[in-house]
Amino acid sequence: MSKRLDSFMLYERAKKVIPGGVNSPVRAFDPYPFFVKRGEGSRIFDVDGRNYIDYVMGYGALLFGHVPKFIVERLKRAVEDGFLYGAPTEEEVLLAEKIRELYPSIEMVRLANSGLEATMHAIRLARGYTGRRKILKFEGCFHGSHDSLLVKAGSGALTFSIPSSLGVLEDLAKYTLISRFNDIELTEQIVKENRDDLAAIIVEPVAVNMGLIKPRIDFLKALRELADYSGAVLIFDEVVTGLRLSPGGAQQYYGVKADLTTLGKALGGGLPISAFGGREDIMKNLAPAGKIYASGTYSGNPLSTKAALTVLDYVRENQNIYLEMRSKVEKLCKAIQDIAIDKNLKITVNYVESMFQVFFTDGEVLSYDDVKKSDIELFKRYFHKLLENGVFIPPSQFETCFISTAHTHQDIELTINAFQNSF
Repeated sequence: MSKRLDSFMLYERAKKVIPGGVNSPVRAFDPYPFFVKRGEGSRIFDVDGRNYIDYVMGYGALLFGHVPKFIVERLKRAVEDGFLYGAPTEEEVLLAEKIRELYPSIEMVRLANSGLEATMHAIRLARGYTGRRKILKFEGCFHGSHDSLLVKAGSGALTFSIPSSLGVLEDLAKYTLISRFNDIELTEQIVKENRDDLAAIIVEPVAVNMGLIKPRIDFLKALRELADYSGAVLIFDEVVTGLRLSPGGAQQYYGVKADLTTLGKALGGGLPISAFGGREDIMKNLAPAGKIYASGTYSGNPLSTKAALTVLDYVRENQNIYLEMRSKVEKLCKAIQDIAIDKNLKITVNYVESMFQVFFTDGEVLSYDDVKKSDIELFKRYFHKLLENGVFIPPSQFETCFISTAHTHQDIELTINAFQNSF
């Protein structure tokens, strides 16, 4: 029996007990996904005996690669103290204080367990605080699979939303307005037309769920001004960009403050944890201090909280990691562009700090409309060719690749060779 059948056999078993054979749709690809046995540093090892240089990195969560020793050592000690208490701990207070130090816009913070929970609670808080109903999001930005935001643009103007999943009520979706990322003029029009009932503007300051798209220099500042003009709450979804672009996330990187911020992914170093926080006058409306409810049995889980404390301490003491990761991304992306030119392939490479993505399209990629022009079938071939050459990237054109501190210069050279062979 071929070793390669190990993943196939697991996939066949999985399909009988797990819908689609995977626990998140982004993990699926044709003909079947490989099944992971373990990870170490910059590499991931499958049950078939193969290993790959990993640029998925837990979709951005693994800032330090797989099983970094400094987090493992902290967790070994933490496990002996207990897994869950159902009562507050000192570490929760310390973590909230450290988050506040890194994010001046966050005066108070509440812990949760996933990015989905953080954005869901932030939206409910914005609606409760303002007494308004409508939310403005941007096409292609993903904020978790909860009903208020699981919508897409309808035909015609982007402002009209329809459910993007069965089970999402049209009556709820109609309160979610959609604009185009980086389009200030359209966004201003939507905000002015809905000013009296607009509760929040929510955005990924760097869009990472339609590939990687950087904001125009004035786009985030314009959102800040529009939120002030309308009285809406500006929510920066930094579940991915938090700790990725800088210790203070996109807000430190671009110099724009949000009213509410959601954090996750890299915060836990690979363990499930998230947070949402912001202005005190907004946050104090949360129960038990106020009348807006948000809770969770595992919120402030002691293991995840201690891991997050370890992450924040490391980042504060080792800020040179950002320069090192950026230099590796720049080297890799420049090489990719040069190889594509040599092979006469039309691609666009977007990158910022420790994140990058290759689009199989010509010209700038600044919005979801631009991403949709990409050759999806060519991307699928590219994904599989890279996999054959020992490089694991997200299997979708609409995702982002991530570097970690564990990626070495040798990894980058091997990856460049893999791109040369794949292209």
